[in-house]
Amino acid sequence: MQMKGQAAIVTGGASGLGEATARRLAALGARVAICDLNTKLAETVAAEIKGTAITCDVAASASAEAAITQAAKVHGPARVLVNCAGIGVAKRVVGRDGPMPLADFERVIRINLIGTFNMLRLAGAEMAKLEPQPSGERGVIINTASVAAYDGQIGQSAYSASKGGIVGMTLPIAREFAQFGIRVLTIAPGLFRTPLLAGLPQEAQDSLAAAVPFPHRLGDPDEFAALAMHMIDNPYLNGEVVRLDASLRMAPK
Repeated sequence: MQMKGQAAIVTGGASGLGEATARRLAALGARVAICDLNTKLAETVAAEIKGTAITCDVAASASAEAAITQAAKVHGPARVLVNCAGIGVAKRVVGRDGPMPLADFERVIRINLIGTFNMLRLAGAEMAKLEPQPSGERGVIINTASVAAYDGQIGQSAYSASKGGIVGMTLPIAREFAQFGIRVLTIAPGLFRTPLLAGLPQEAQDSLAAAVPFPHRLGDPDEFAALAMHMIDNPYLNGEVVRLDASLRMAPK
C-alpha cells in the first residue's frame, strides 16, 4: 500500500517505536494521528510531522472510539493502524513482599493485550467499510509484540503473557480480516533503545547490548519503523509475526 495521502493511526506514537513509526509514515506523505496518553509529547511530535495528537487510553472502549472518530474527522478514515502503545513492568510472581498483586498483572494485560485488541477491532471495523484500492486492499494493521513472548525472563510473567497473547491472535484475526482485504501483522522486537530501557543505568544498558549476537548494540527505533513500512508496502505479507532481534534467541544464557 502506498502511503502518500493516506490516513494512519499510531498508538504510543509520542515516543520510542511509535514515534519513529509516525515519523516514517509522515515522511512517506501519510496523514498521521498520534494516539497517546502523554498529550504533551504527542503534541510535540505531531507538530513536527504535521500530524494530529489525540489523547487516548487504548484499553478504554469509549476513549478508543472517540480517538478513531476524531482522527477520521481530521485526516479521513485510516487505512493503517500501528499499535505501539504498551508498558513493561518487571515483577516476580512471588517476591519479598509475597505474591504479586493481581491488579499489577491485570494492568499489564489490559494495556498491552486488551488495548491492542481494542484498537484493532475498532479500526478494523472502520477499514472494512472503505472502498477497496485497485489491489483489493482496504487496510493494514501492525501490532507490537516482543521476543519476551517466546523467551521471557524472570520478572516478565505479565509482560510475556501480554505479548504472547498478541502473537497468538495475529493469525486468526488475519484470516478473519482477509475477507475485507485487511492485512494483520505483528513485529516482535528484541532489545531496543526506547523509554522502556532508558530508565536503566548505563551499565545495565551496555550489558544488554553486549548480549545481542550481531550487531552488538540495542536496536534503533527507526529500524522497527523501517520494517513496519516494508510490511505496509508488501501486499503478500499477512498473518506473520516477525522477530526483529538481531538473533537474540542465539544469545548465551
